[in-house]
Amino acid sequence: QVQLVESGGGLVQAGGSLRLSCAASGRTFSIKRIGWYRQAPGKQRELVAAISSFGSTSYADSVKGRFTISRDNAKNTVYLQMNSLKPEDTAVYYCNADTQAYGMGNNYWGQGTQVTVSS
Repeated sequence: QVQLVESGGGLVQAGGSLRLSCAASGRTFSIKRIGWYRQAPGKQRELVAAISSFGSTSYADSVKGRFTISRDNAKNTVYLQMNSLKPEDTAVYYCNADTQAYGMGNNYWGQGTQVTVSS
């Protein structure tokens, strides 16, 4: 089992910045990839950024150049630095972990954190 707790959301004006944190606990050794997803009202959940256990990163086109995903292995925490925020970035942001251990794969979600960008 892996538990994920997001924090750092809030209300910010357009052009501002926020840093989201995803703290993992439990069988963190089994985590292969952590992704940040977001879901706006009436829209499907979408992948924003991801980082693998090897440190490789990927981003949605809509956030490239504005968002940066990183991790602190000592703290078992993944961050999403969001700069130049736009009203269309408003959504609930979720942390997601893919795990692999003992021949079994699993997927875990955090509870989400609200990000609201005002124009």
